[in-house]
Amino acid sequence: IMNNVSAITMFFLSGLNETVNHRFVLFFLSLLCYCIIFLLNLALTVTIILDKNLHEPMYILLCVFCMNALYGTAGFYPKFLWDLLSPVHVISYYGCLIQTHVVYSFACIDVSILTLMAFDRYVAICQPLKYHSFMSKQRVIKVACFSWFTPFCIVAVNIFLTSRLKLCSSCISRLFCVNSVIVTLACSRAETIINHIASYITITVYVFHGLFIVWSYVYLIKTCVKSTEKRAKFMQTCVPHLVSLLTFLVAILFDVLNIRFGSILPRTLQNFIAIEFLVIPPIMNPLIYGFKLTKIQKRIYSVVIFKRTNFCFIRSDNSFTHS
Repeated sequence: IMNNVSAITMFFLSGLNETVNHRFVLFFLSLLCYCIIFLLNLALTVTIILDKNLHEPMYILLCVFCMNALYGTAGFYPKFLWDLLSPVHVISYYGCLIQTHVVYSFACIDVSILTLMAFDRYVAICQPLKYHSFMSKQRVIKVACFSWFTPFCIVAVNIFLTSRLKLCSSCISRLFCVNSVIVTLACSRAETIINHIASYITITVYVFHGLFIVWSYVYLIKTCVKSTEKRAKFMQTCVPHLVSLLTFLVAILFDVLNIRFGSILPRTLQNFIAIEFLVIPPIMNPLIYGFKLTKIQKRIYSVVIFKRTNFCFIRSDNSFTHS
């Protein structure tokens, strides 16, 4: 690692070069986007933590989901906003590795949590008598922590393997650091073999996660078709999960296609596709769950109505005092 650091201490991010004329517009749009993501996910997280009625498996997993969105976007937006205002787009060697780890682990943790959500809905609808004994609060918290810790470690191994490589270039043609791009900068292709093996193992692990999610929902749909009650429960609690899953998968699919065939696309489109999974899912998910899940709706309405009533009471009290 020390030989590598002595050779390259900074990376140059060239993804913003063609959008420099619109950087102030992009800055304000990106800042607005990040503020919305931060406030929506923080509001849902705090709501679930403070309301004991929401301390159920589905809402605990949703809370972890929103916390992960805050974690992942914090690894991208502050640096991206700084780059939009800076004439030179650089990042330190270790800063690049940290950013790569945060963004990649965010994506992997999302897949893990979506898998747990699918399993939770499968047990709730297909095995309702076993639900409360099997999906206890303590067990769900432990499994949620495991679903965060495991991807974190898996990605850390990939980043460690990348840190071993001696690099012959310091130019990354993206808006942020990407592990697969850093690996292509290696001087020796022979040294990257173990990196490719580790990345294929990681991809395989999360492809199996995806297959399990598909199997769960296929089985759920087959079960719910036969019962009106189960169909209503599916529409109420599973549809938000499905929308989140599809949003995330489409974003990741576009990013993979961009890495593979992005050279034929305009740079602006490449940039949008590259950051799509850091923009759309973190905004869409809290909105979908906030509007669709009844308990969260009631909690939000109760807070809004309480504040409005309080405000009206203070106003009426003030007017009475003045009169």
